[in-house]
Amino acid sequence: MQNRITELFNIKYPLIQAGMIWNSGYKLASAVSNAGGLGIIGAGSMYPEVLREHIQKCKKATDKPFAVNVPMLYPQIDEIINIIVEEGVQIVFTSAGNPKTWTSFLKEKGITVVHIVSSVKFALKAQEAGVDAVVAEGFEAGGHNGREETTTFTLIPMVKDKISIPLIAAGGIATGRGMLAAMILGADAVQVGSRFVASEESSAHQNFKDIVVETQDGGTELTLKELAPVRLIKNKFYHQVKELYTQNPTPEQLKELLGRARAKKGMFEGDLEDGELEIGQIAGLINEIKPAATIVKEIIDEYESVKNSL
Repeated sequence: MQNRITELFNIKYPLIQAGMIWNSGYKLASAVSNAGGLGIIGAGSMYPEVLREHIQKCKKATDKPFAVNVPMLYPQIDEIINIIVEEGVQIVFTSAGNPKTWTSFLKEKGITVVHIVSSVKFALKAQEAGVDAVVAEGFEAGGHNGREETTTFTLIPMVKDKISIPLIAAGGIATGRGMLAAMILGADAVQVGSRFVASEESSAHQNFKDIVVETQDGGTELTLKELAPVRLIKNKFYHQVKELYTQNPTPEQLKELLGRARAKKGMFEGDLEDGELEIGQIAGLINEIKPAATIVKEIIDEYESVKNSL
């Protein structure tokens, strides 16, 4: 399965685990990398020294390549970037911000840079900034999302037509069938998030993993677009948001309801009522919590089987 992405990252399979806040610690990243994919540590929910600890533990847990995902809006991003350089991380995925800010600096340090986008416009800006690849993420995805509501199925071929650098598809992909569909549409690889939330190695609370498995089609919705669009499971907090929208709230009122650490409360601490539960639409196809290596194998095996049957 060698292609531009496997060569860029020096990995066996063109399968990447998303760097999700509160879900993607070193245990998950190392397990995915050991299984032949690219594991990613999600720095967005980590204090700088916690990130350093996870990078060091990941290096001990795998001799395979792994990456760190860095949201550009992170308040201590200078410290995060310095730790990444000091610890010798070779691959960085950036998101939620302008790729021009750090791409040149990281590449001067010999680091491979990938930026996550939700539109053709931002894919072109990322390519212009000098990134090595882009992740194009459709609005089916969990967590924070693009405002455009462009689906993965339409986004991937549109981006493919406009860029020359490698393209990674994300949003609504959790199976080998989904992986094959994305590759046929023009992707060089896929990034999988929600499926790895429901893995044994995910750092998410068991309550959150269990509700992901229980969530069916129609069980999530993209909301809070005036702040930062986020796809949520429809729990008590979600319904409070929906109720507030009937009153035509200001962004300040939405912020007041959201409060602080809502995502941590839901995904990491397991508060299924008042927490923010971020997951993708593909949760309707996730029926079991499994080891990350098993998930990787099942996706690749199904990809090969369906490809060969066509």
